[in-house]
Amino acid sequence: MSSRGKIDSKKILVKDVFINMWFSIPVYQRPYVWGTDEVSEILDDLTHAMTENPENPDFEYFFGSFVFQSKAAAPENGRKFPENDLLDGQQRMATILMLLAVIRDFVVDCDTKDTCQKCIYQKKNKHLKIPEQTRLAYVTRPKVTNFINEYIKTESGTEKEDKLSEERKNSKDLSVKNMANAVLVMRKFFLNDPSVEPTKLLDFLLNNVLFIYVSTEDLDDAFRLFRVLNDRGVQLRSSDILKSMNLSALKSEDELIKYAKMWEDAEGDLGDNGNGFERFLNYVRTILVQDKSRHELIKEFESKIYAPNKLQIGQETFDLVEKYLKIYRDLLDGKKSFFWHHNYEFDTLLKVMLEGLLGTEWISPLLCFFEKFGYTEIKTFLKLLDIKYSSDWIGRRYSPTDRIMAMIEIIKVIDAANPSNVDDVLNSRCFDIDKDSFIREVEGPIYGRRFARYLLLKLDYFYADHSQPMHVERLSVEHILPQNPAKDSNWMKDFSPEELAKWTDRIGNLVLITGSKDSSLGRLDYAEKVERYFKNRITTCPHALHVFKEYNKWTPEELQRNQRIVLEDVYRLYDIALVKRK
Repeated sequence: MSSRGKIDSKKILVKDVFINMWFSIPVYQRPYVWGTDEVSEILDDLTHAMTENPENPDFEYFFGSFVFQSKAAAPENGRKFPENDLLDGQQRMATILMLLAVIRDFVVDCDTKDTCQKCIYQKKNKHLKIPEQTRLAYVTRPKVTNFINEYIKTESGTEKEDKLSEERKNSKDLSVKNMANAVLVMRKFFLNDPSVEPTKLLDFLLNNVLFIYVSTEDLDDAFRLFRVLNDRGVQLRSSDILKSMNLSALKSEDELIKYAKMWEDAEGDLGDNGNGFERFLNYVRTILVQDKSRHELIKEFESKIYAPNKLQIGQETFDLVEKYLKIYRDLLDGKKSFFWHHNYEFDTLLKVMLEGLLGTEWISPLLCFFEKFGYTEIKTFLKLLDIKYSSDWIGRRYSPTDRIMAMIEIIKVIDAANPSNVDDVLNSRCFDIDKDSFIREVEGPIYGRRFARYLLLKLDYFYADHSQPMHVERLSVEHILPQNPAKDSNWMKDFSPEELAKWTDRIGNLVLITGSKDSSLGRLDYAEKVERYFKNRITTCPHALHVFKEYNKWTPEELQRNQRIVLEDVYRLYDIALVKRK
């Protein structure tokens, strides 16, 4: 281990940061993840502070802190001037960099433009042997570097709103997507509020806004600082700390760059500003630990995975994450129809589960099963998994802890199974369900219950043509017999008050439709309702299409008949022996 260097801390104005210092975003750092809310809040805070203190040149606005590993110039290593690895503070630093570019493109004064440019990057001067250098460099992230070169370094770059909108919508790089959004948010801010003068905001930003920084020269100290930041109130995710811990254990620069890129690509691919990737890591944790999570992710890895030597820090961890990432992407990419010759049944059931189930704890056993058995009986396993998870939720009203523990039992069965005998898993009692409690719940009124939509999605799946993908998005639950029929309607003639109370909210009277409800059309009599209301809202809803094709009127007799048929369909889906019709 290298000897420790001193740790410095002091306050510093933005102008001294962006004129005298250089920063590089190390590979172990997270992407740029600030969204509209964070950028808008910063702009509001800065302009409010500026307008509240217009006559006070000594006023200081604290902008936050940043932490860096300082690196002296080392010409023998190609580092011609001092630069710093930015451990924490990237979000604020990058936001200021983009704000400087936006201000530059809003002003006409040449001195103001030149000041902004000097803060953004250093021009090359071959006579003085000065290289071109960006104030904040993403050396190991070429897509981000290209974005900065085109939109931030280049004068008028932030004015390319069409291209920025395209980057925001379609870029697969999480940093690029969020940076494009940040620039557009800033431009909209200035356009919508002409009272905010960009030049005055620049003066305030450079001369009145300050940071507190913490720096160290030692890499071990740098990683240690990075890891403890989360305990000091800085909002780092467990996945960021887990990444830094494992990167610090790697031996070569090539490995460091390779696995950091793999990690960051996954954060972008899985969406939700990187939180989708953290959920994925929790799925992997569950497979390894085979117990309910009791702590945050990083502590779970440290105490339950690394401490008992279930996995080694460094390359072994990255290889395992990479293996499960491939499985996760392969299973959830919605293209498994090709494996079964254009049969979308597996993809459709997965979509139904992701869209309608209460949680995603079932993903861990699915990944675990595929890791051991591949595609062998994967559709059968997914159906059993769905039946178990959803029936425990619907019938037994399992708590989140109970549902998690049921999924962990399945993982344990998979782990103990013979790799050459998938029936060890498929015939296990771990898939047993409480059929009586399930029947009791689905035969009563279900409208307003969280599982109602899911059962209707399952009926759409049941009636779907699996040679085509099924859409499950933007669907709402609709009554055929309305909840509050008009007093002069045929509904009130056909149904007694007792029948209305008994049957309105039963599954046989419910269908899924596309789009939102329309209470005025929803009260129409049956024939007119089907023609005017349902006709254009059920084209992608197989169960609703089946119902309205089957019945040309809707009286208590048709509703009760449909109730019996729908329940039989549900029981088939849950492998429950058909009960005697009532």
